[in-house]
Amino acid sequence: MKTISIEDRNPILVEQLVKVWKGSVKETHTFLSDEEINHIQEYVPQALREVPHLMIIEDDHGFPCAFMGIHEQKLEMLFVSPEARGRGLGKKLIETGIREYSVNELGVNEQNPQAKAFYEHMGFHVYRRAETDEQGKPYPVLYMRLSPSVYPGRD
Repeated sequence: MKTISIEDRNPILVEQLVKVWKGSVKETHTFLSDEEINHIQEYVPQALREVPHLMIIEDDHGFPCAFMGIHEQKLEMLFVSPEARGRGLGKKLIETGIREYSVNELGVNEQNPQAKAFYEHMGFHVYRRAETDEQGKPYPVLYMRLSPSVYPGRD
């Protein structure tokens, strides 16, 4: 498996990443209905094309199995396909984001306790809670920052 920073976001790659996104969301965002997932999916290709820094991990066959997007120092998205979960890919991406892009902030759905626990394990802590997500939907978001004590020299 290799991690690649992506500049060329061609339609085939975007389609593959949307599949990773959907599989991951169906697995981890159990609070969303299929209808809501399908609605959100309409916006995913644009987000993938517009996020300034996009990194993917490919499987042994050259297909994306995990990805993250970063804007400035904020993790905007991190998704791992269901088949690749539990193999350290999310950790590898986060560590790369912290090391190479100084990622120190993110938002996570409160109703996704596995993700919250993962980010806490990686050194992030909740500093703010919003009752709704960025689209105004009733899905509380926890905003997290990287604890400086975990990665000294970062704030």
